[in-house]
Amino acid sequence: MKKTAYFLAFDLGASSGRAILGIFDGIQFELKELIRFPNAMMEIHGSYYWNVFGLYESLKEGLKVCAEQGISLTSIGIDTWGVDFGYIGKDGTILGLPRAYRDPYTNGAPEDYFKLIPREEVYRLTGIQFMNFNSLFQLFRAKQTGYAPLNAADKILFMPDLLSYLLTGKQVCEYTEASTSQLINPLTRQYEMPLLEAAGLPASLLHPLINPGTVIGRLTDALAEETGVGKIPVVAVAGHDTASAVLSVPADNPNFAYLSSGTWSLLGVETESPVLTNESFNNNFTNEGGVEGTTRFLKNITGMWLLEECRKEWSREGRNYSYSAIMQLAGQEVCNRIIVNPDDPRLANPTRMTEAISTICRETGQPVPESDAAFIRCIYDSLAFRYKDVLDQLSTMITFPIEKLHVIGGGSQNILLNQLTANAIGKPVLAGPAEATAIGNCMMQAKAAGLVADRWAIRKIVANSFPVKEFLPNMNK
Repeated sequence: MKKTAYFLAFDLGASSGRAILGIFDGIQFELKELIRFPNAMMEIHGSYYWNVFGLYESLKEGLKVCAEQGISLTSIGIDTWGVDFGYIGKDGTILGLPRAYRDPYTNGAPEDYFKLIPREEVYRLTGIQFMNFNSLFQLFRAKQTGYAPLNAADKILFMPDLLSYLLTGKQVCEYTEASTSQLINPLTRQYEMPLLEAAGLPASLLHPLINPGTVIGRLTDALAEETGVGKIPVVAVAGHDTASAVLSVPADNPNFAYLSSGTWSLLGVETESPVLTNESFNNNFTNEGGVEGTTRFLKNITGMWLLEECRKEWSREGRNYSYSAIMQLAGQEVCNRIIVNPDDPRLANPTRMTEAISTICRETGQPVPESDAAFIRCIYDSLAFRYKDVLDQLSTMITFPIEKLHVIGGGSQNILLNQLTANAIGKPVLAGPAEATAIGNCMMQAKAAGLVADRWAIRKIVANSFPVKEFLPNMNK
């Protein structure tokens, strides 16, 4: 009988984080949530930051829970969102709080940068979708403004690597996370240093790349003693949360698309090589790193951020809705097909999301939603139709047929949106697992431990361990 292995996944999103235990007996895999903790952008004098030290305390709490429950961990892995990073001094000091990607300091930064290197050339070198907050543009703007932490920095560490540094004292740069930065060539899988140098920044800021599955080091002596878990190895998993999520898609062949559905919707396919064409450039698709040398060819779409911001607004007005109540409201609302583009820049970080949506409706000659339920249904319909548009674009740029769409992440539990998506795209939608990112995190640890062979073995285990719900196109719903 094989010994059961216990993997601790720290899965951090833009609004919350979890410590999740993965339990693997060699055949079946299961998850157990240990703790959940908040993670919110901090606004200080008009700038937005991540409280990395608060996150560190939450990681320690997760470790302490393992010790209290007598769990003998095999390893630990961390995944987060992309692009953001912290500055590290020559003596190892973390220089201030990492800037958050929604900080408006990068507004207009791409256009300014393209005066140095043209847009087409940047895409040719990186294959990355242009977004204001890409790491390249964050560094460029920081240099332009004389940002003090950058001026004093010896290195930068992307968010998963920054947190693993706090746990181990070891500095690394994991490939899938770094691939979101717009600093890496997806063909060579190496940095394009001229992009950094054009911004007046030294190439020495960046650590050499390591592949997912690499053991970074063990918990520091002090942390091992404080938490009681001992000197546990920390593994560089697929540190970008979408890379971890895609690893756990329960597909049985390559002819699938995935939708990682959460605050962001990431819709794409897994390819063996990047797609660097005029069409991919014109459609602003991105080529990000996956496991085992694969490419995640995808589009970043604004997702449940729209609904989350509406919920905050309604909560301030005394109307608090659970997600089950939200789905019920949306299902009862008569479908008026009010459609806005979720990626409209005015929806990125408005003061009032409902007013921003209303303004777009007026400008496009559509009715303005008149109730909370109508806003919810508008958001759901808008997302479903945006998924169709992106999937249609995607299908013209790849060489294999897309037979089905796998929806993973928290949004896979949204029954109405899954059905609306199936209706819109005219293909089967397979929903689940909801905890895809944590599963991928743990299974990459299992691969590092020599317990699974490759990503297809992982996907077979996931398919046998977690239920999936199928939604077929039905134009009457």
